[in-house]
Amino acid sequence: MQMIHLRLVSPADLTPRVFELLTGDRFVFNLVVLPVRARRPTGDTIVCDVLAGGANTVLRGLRELGLDRRGSMVVEPVEIAFSGIAAETERQQLGPLAHAPVWEEVEARIRAEGTYVPSFYVYLVIAGLLAASGIFTNSQILIVAAMVVGPEYGAITSVALGIDHRNGNRIRQGLLALTTGFLLAIAVTLVFSWVIRERDLQPTAFELGIRPVSSLIDAPNFFSVVVAVLAGVVGIMSLTQARTSALLGVFISVTTIPAAAGIGVSLAFSDWDQARGSLAQLLLNIVLLIVVGVLTLRFQRFIWRRIGRRRGRTGAR
Repeated sequence: MQMIHLRLVSPADLTPRVFELLTGDRFVFNLVVLPVRARRPTGDTIVCDVLAGGANTVLRGLRELGLDRRGSMVVEPVEIAFSGIAAETERQQLGPLAHAPVWEEVEARIRAEGTYVPSFYVYLVIAGLLAASGIFTNSQILIVAAMVVGPEYGAITSVALGIDHRNGNRIRQGLLALTTGFLLAIAVTLVFSWVIRERDLQPTAFELGIRPVSSLIDAPNFFSVVVAVLAGVVGIMSLTQARTSALLGVFISVTTIPAAAGIGVSLAFSDWDQARGSLAQLLLNIVLLIVVGVLTLRFQRFIWRRIGRRRGRTGAR
């Protein structure tokens, strides 16, 4: 049984409408109202549990009442719940909708990743240096480590959400963070690679042009497109279903930070063709991840709306 817990603070004049909305929804349980108990903001405290499959309607209704602006709304996942009534309601009335994403929660998760604190850029720089070390030593392990460390996918999904909601500010912030972060990573990687070249510290295999890892990064092809598209689909699906293990696989699949590191290394060693190839790989992955992210968000909403309408017609019979 999947549920969420709501902690609400409602102004006194709004509480009757909030109470009516919650009591009128068959997927709301354990409703408790504590008059004039909340502070900052001041108001009535309301707590309840909602079956996840019916939560989107409840949350949308609360926001339409203006509770998020005039009061406060806190949504928490319920790890374990024991309720025979709720379980029976979920089984009989929700069906497949029991596993529907809670969109408010999904979008809050994406928005949280779209906050570009200084550590965002520090992680990108460190990831770039790890990837550069992997290129020099032909170490796939270091390349994978760089992919995991890099935080850029959060910014990419934030841009996708901004496009989906036509939020120009979110789009601009995300693209600016990606541009600044990758330029910073490229610049630091370039300096790092230049020092290695000047000190003649590059491995013999790299000097002789034996660079199998680099060849995977700076030569985008048909499979680069396939991997980016599949990673974009899985990435959004893992966010909507809160599957962190699948999201980790996305980090390891997309060639973004390794391509940025490849640009820095290639520029330091005057390998212009490889620098152009790495740049193409970087832009290809970012663009495809954003586009596929937007399409996957919209497709999932469309599918779940269809299931909801079909379930509603079935329940009305």
